[in-house]
Amino acid sequence: MSMPSRPRAAVLTGLILGLLLLPGVRAADAPAPATPTQVRVTTNMGDFVIELRPDRAPLTVANFLRYVREGFYTNTLFHRVVANFVVQGGGHDATTFKLKDTHENVFNESGNGLQNKRGTVGMARGEPPHSGNSQFYINLVDNPDLDPVPTRWGYTVFGRVVQGMDVIERIGETPTGASGPFKADAPMKPVIIEKVEVIGARSVAPAVPTPVNPTPGQDSILSPK
Repeated sequence: MSMPSRPRAAVLTGLILGLLLLPGVRAADAPAPATPTQVRVTTNMGDFVIELRPDRAPLTVANFLRYVREGFYTNTLFHRVVANFVVQGGGHDATTFKLKDTHENVFNESGNGLQNKRGTVGMARGEPPHSGNSQFYINLVDNPDLDPVPTRWGYTVFGRVVQGMDVIERIGETPTGASGPFKADAPMKPVIIEKVEVIGARSVAPAVPTPVNPTPGQDSILSPK
């Protein structure tokens, strides 16, 4: 589990202040604070921006950014919409509806202190706690049932929507039902992720191992709840 960021931030602030007090050290010489990593998600219903939290969920963020940089999310679906719960996507091809081939699963970082509040972004997974992969969800409301408790793992929150929550709300209100391979909760009019791109200053993600043999996705994935 990743450690909270506040102690590290306090130490860094102290070091910077100490440097500024030294003779001959100018404010311009001090390191600039890191700019949060953000990604823009473009859909056929509008755009929204996610601010990622590599300080709290480094493995999950690195995994997500690898898929972003590979263009994996281009032409995928928000295939599951449950009003007053979540919207979920990032795994099914929008043309064939099939699950796309993925990399290895990512370790569950749900104990990072981030909660499943409205507008936060989490990693979808199956029943096994460490089965998260490419699919993500966005909380339409506060969902404390998705947070970890001492007796079970939760669902990893790794970011939050900082722009375009109105787009998420529109997606959350779209009519749903059975469609194609989806037995329920699928938008009747496909909600398509057209592209996902990194924006802002930070362009380098933490390194993650490259799989030798990526395995194809399973036929289904359990819901976040």
